[in-house]
Amino acid sequence: MRVSVILTAKAAIPLNEGRRREGKMCSLFTSQDPATYAYETRAVRLHGHVTSIRLEAAFWAILEEVAAREAMPLARFVATLHDEILDRMGDVPNFASFLRVTCLHWLSNQDVHAAQLAARKGLAVVA
Repeated sequence: MRVSVILTAKAAIPLNEGRRREGKMCSLFTSQDPATYAYETRAVRLHGHVTSIRLEAAFWAILEEVAAREAMPLARFVATLHDEILDRMGDVPNFASFLRVTCLHWLSNQDVHAAQLAARKGLAVVA
């Protein structure tokens, strides 16, 4: 059996031992509820055709939040995203990936989304 070793200034630490010691760094990530990264498949209607989209539960939750802020049902929000990306790009080779990245983009740009939403509704944004 081959054992990998981490060399430090103090001593050589077997790799699996180092992982145990360093494991606390990732506890924020490793302690999450497995239900958040379990796949959920949902049926949506795009251009009159029913299709299934499979995303992790956490992404569905974010999409539901954005749809609620847009004051529309999730299915309509997803269909609108699909229509708008088709209009802009002409093709959507991987719509599920687009939805995942949309969630990440929204998390990083919630203030921009709020401002755009307010502008569409003719409201002032309070910072």
